[in-house]
Amino acid sequence: MNFYFDAAKTLDRLDAKEGSIKGIIATLPEKTRKRTSALVIETLKYKSVLTDIIQRSELLKREKKIRSTNLALILVHDLLLAGGIQAGDGPIKQAILRHKTRLNAELTRLKIKQNARSTADLAQQADARASQIPRYVRVNTKFWKAEEAIKYFTDKGFSIGNPLQSSTQFNKDEHIPDLLRFAPQTSFQDEPAYTSGKIILQDKASCFPAYVLRPPVHDKSIVIDATAAPGNKTSHLSALMKGKGKLYAFERDRKRFGTLKMMLSKAACANVEPINADFLTTDPADPKYEPVTHILLDPSCSGSGIVNRLDHLLSAENDSEDDSQERLNKLATFQLKMIKHAMRFANAQRIVYSTCSIHAIENERVVSSALASDEAISAGFILAPRDEVLPAWHRRGYPEEMQIGDAASVVRCLPGEDATNGFFVSCFIRKSKDGKRKAQHQNTMSRKKRKSVVEELS
Repeated sequence: MNFYFDAAKTLDRLDAKEGSIKGIIATLPEKTRKRTSALVIETLKYKSVLTDIIQRSELLKREKKIRSTNLALILVHDLLLAGGIQAGDGPIKQAILRHKTRLNAELTRLKIKQNARSTADLAQQADARASQIPRYVRVNTKFWKAEEAIKYFTDKGFSIGNPLQSSTQFNKDEHIPDLLRFAPQTSFQDEPAYTSGKIILQDKASCFPAYVLRPPVHDKSIVIDATAAPGNKTSHLSALMKGKGKLYAFERDRKRFGTLKMMLSKAACANVEPINADFLTTDPADPKYEPVTHILLDPSCSGSGIVNRLDHLLSAENDSEDDSQERLNKLATFQLKMIKHAMRFANAQRIVYSTCSIHAIENERVVSSALASDEAISAGFILAPRDEVLPAWHRRGYPEEMQIGDAASVVRCLPGEDATNGFFVSCFIRKSKDGKRKAQHQNTMSRKKRKSVVEELS
């Protein structure tokens, strides 16, 4: 029964919004991770149906021993949809079995009501846009070159071609070096190159931030990844730095920090120092961090751009909450706070801010407010020009949402249209002393207008 308790606790963590499905599953014990994640995912697919069945059967009212709604969901799933509860007889299992007839009757009623030919027809369907997003595979250059990886996969039966037209074809991405594109349904979970860390599964848009930051490749390079877990962007930064210099990877959550350390070890990131602390509590004047010149910020966001991961299973019940103005305002306030803190590092020359959100309030408006801040003006931060921020990428920011800064300087990705998840990337650069007056001129506005921009996020 412990297996079911663990699965229910995983659902509890998802309800508490402690992370994405993928991120929380990654923190599960490795020996039970595959089995637990399978049950959690299947339960989520049928959650609305199972919830209806439990409510109509009055299971929780009749059985006081079952105090957890998520435990009831897990157990009823296996009873009705997976051939039975796989646990020894005990009071909780018996409590569920006492209502087997009533639960089955409610399932039958739902199938008739929804005109479902089979139980599978009751499952929540995946986002249709996911079928237009390739499975992206980043070659870990710590172990081998892209050309070697290409030969490896062609030897395994893949051929060069369009992965959206054939499940056996793959090709190189045109924007990100060392990134390969496979068919969306391609699985790499048991692929030796994946389990050994030689390839990393990472969406294309998620590769943009590290690529735009472009830390210098030398031994004196000092970089911060402010919100590092689970570690994909951190390992990408480390690879771009060719293992030189120092990369401080911050993660405040203890469990996610454990996941980060495992990821960095698997990816052989020798120049990374993981730090279990909140980036916002870091003193920019600390001698350890004072020399930092490059900072990557990918803070918590609404996740509204994600369509090809498992999180669509949470969207049906959370859409109204996730997109509520109150929540978006709180996220934007936090995001702005992160940028302003990064700008206080005296030697920071380049700061990349990104989100996996499609909402302007978390993207263009946060950037405009950051440019209007005292931190940006006093330090001389402006947006990097387009030719420094993926110039070949076609989709840029929304001009009508940016009161300060050039919308062409920021990058957007739209799910279903750009063969990626939804994403946003911006890059702040510090002008030299000679160019500081120009930065102040670009960022400064009338007191009234500047105040209105800042107050949008207060």
